[in-house]
Amino acid sequence: MNATAQTIPIVANTTSKIETVIGPNCRMSGTLQSDGGIRIEGIFEGNLQATGNLVVAESARVIAEIQAYNVIVSGQVKGNITANKVEITETGKVWGDLNVNSMLLHEGAYLRGNTNMAGDLEPPTFEPPRIAAPRPVAAIEGEVDAS
Repeated sequence: MNATAQTIPIVANTTSKIETVIGPNCRMSGTLQSDGGIRIEGIFEGNLQATGNLVVAESARVIAEIQAYNVIVSGQVKGNITANKVEITETGKVWGDLNVNSMLLHEGAYLRGNTNMAGDLEPPTFEPPRIAAPRPVAAIEGEVDAS
């Protein structure tokens, strides 16, 4: 965990409605900014900023630095993601660092990168287990029967 992790400054989601769609036959590059939600089904390269949610569909390929409120990845993303919450589904693949408040990885999801969670939570202090003093072995009276 990164000791310098800070609270993620994400503007509250003003709408859960998807307003922008990059279709499966579309290839786009550049900077995309939206005050609403975005769904990508095609290919996008560049920088992506959304105050709403970002959905990366199973058919999508994204190479970008991403900032969004919530991000759901079912396709492929190469680049760092800063979000309130990131969910990577069983078909989703991410190569990049995550800066998040919370995350959800489904079984089969792929993530290669560092994950930094906001907050300055210090790990708890654990005491080593106490070793009990050895108990004296009871004296054996008489001889042991070897039969």
